[in-house]
Amino acid sequence: MTNLPDIRTSNVRMHLDNEEIILETIQQISKDFGMFGVDLNFCGNIDHAYGELHRQLVIQVENLLTNQSELLMSILYQVDISHHDLTRTQIFFPEYSQVEIIAHEIIFRDLKKVLFRRYFRNQGS
Repeated sequence: MTNLPDIRTSNVRMHLDNEEIILETIQQISKDFGMFGVDLNFCGNIDHAYGELHRQLVIQVENLLTNQSELLMSILYQVDISHHDLTRTQIFFPEYSQVEIIAHEIIFRDLKKVLFRRYFRNQGS
């Protein structure tokens, strides 16, 4: 039996090195936002997936924070991001603004969902 994926706030970029994982993570983020009528269009370079995802999420989060903060809170609840998660991420990325931290945490949580889903699917094979 293989070990569970070792994903932490500090090593997200390392896990975004496989095109299938990147595409599944983009799908998961789009699904989470889409449940609330927020469309995301990721059409960036796979080689720079984290940066592209992060930039696009920063724009969306900033817009939601300014114009629909209650909707943003609902999305964060759906993605399962707590205040504690955001505080912990701030420690690893002190140079990030609050919006950048939220964007990073969305990528982290949805990547984690993808990796764990893949892990358990492979355990059944």
